[in-house]
Amino acid sequence: MADKKTTKAKPTTKKATEVKTIEQLRADLITKNDDLLQARRGNAAGELTNPRVITVTRKEIARLHFAIRAYEIAQKETK
Repeated sequence: MADKKTTKAKPTTKKATEVKTIEQLRADLITKNDDLLQARRGNAAGELTNPRVITVTRKEIARLHFAIRAYEIAQKETK
């Protein structure tokens, strides 16, 4: 049988600043920092089953920092 070639349409994504306000982004940043701290403690204690959680959380924190900074720059340029 011949293989079917299908193409998946890319989902449309919105920028983080369009979806959330700056206060919501900062609140998410605080929560992610707490999650990272708990994951590191769990990893040190040997309780963490999936250490990739630390890497994923760090990347999410970096994305939040980027979104907050982009929002601040956009606000500065509009003034």
